[in-house]
Amino acid sequence: DAFDTMTDLVKTTVDDFNTAKEESRKANEEFSKIRKDRSHKFNTAFKKIDAALKTIYTDMTKSKKHPLGGNAYLSLDDSDEPYRGGMKFNAMPPMKRFRDMEQLSGGEKTIAALSLLFAIHSYRPAPFFIMDEVDAALDNVNVNKVCNYISQRSSDFQCIVISLKDMFYENSESLVGICRDVSSNSSRTMTLDLTKFDKEKRSRRGDDLESDSPKRRKVSAQ
Repeated sequence: DAFDTMTDLVKTTVDDFNTAKEESRKANEEFSKIRKDRSHKFNTAFKKIDAALKTIYTDMTKSKKHPLGGNAYLSLDDSDEPYRGGMKFNAMPPMKRFRDMEQLSGGEKTIAALSLLFAIHSYRPAPFFIMDEVDAALDNVNVNKVCNYISQRSSDFQCIVISLKDMFYENSESLVGICRDVSSNSSRTMTLDLTKFDKEKRSRRGDDLESDSPKRRKVSAQ
C-alpha cells in the first residue's frame, strides 16, 4: 500500500510538473510575442516621429540668412531593446556646432520643443493644442515662424494659444480676452471673431480689382 501511495504521488507530481512546464512555455511564447509587437510599434512610431522632427525643425529654423535651417534628431541608448535605455533629443540651430540641450538659449529650446511636439502630433494627431505662453522666450522672427506653422495646419487641428504677443493676435482667427468686471467684482470673458474682417478685406480687395479692370477703365474714360 505504501508503494502504491508513493507511486500515485510521484505520478501526480510529474503530471503537475508537466502542466506547469507547458503553462510556462505558453507564457514565454505570449510574452515574446507581446515584447516583439511592443518593440515593432515603438520603432515604427520612433522612426516616423524622428523623420517628421527633422523636417519640421529645419522648416522652423530656415531664414534668408540660413536657407538650410538647423538639424534635430532623436537617438536611443539601446536600439535593440529601447525600453532598457533612454532617449536623447539633440538640436543644432543653424551655423552652430553640436552641444547639449542645456546649453541652448531659451528661444532655441522653445523652437526645439515645439518641433518635437508638432512631430509627435503628426504621428498621432490630437484635435487641438493648448499652449500657455510658449512664445515668452521667442523674438518676433521666431514668433512669426510658429504662427505660420500653426496657420498652415489650422485645417488639421485647433490651436488655443495663451500669449502676450501682438503677432499671435494678428494671425489668429478669433480672440478671447479675460478681464475684471468691476460691477460684479468677478472675471469677464470677451470674444472677437476675426474671420469676418478677413472676409470684408477680401471683399474690398475684389471690388478694387474690379474697379481697376480694363473694361471699367474704358467706361470711366467715356
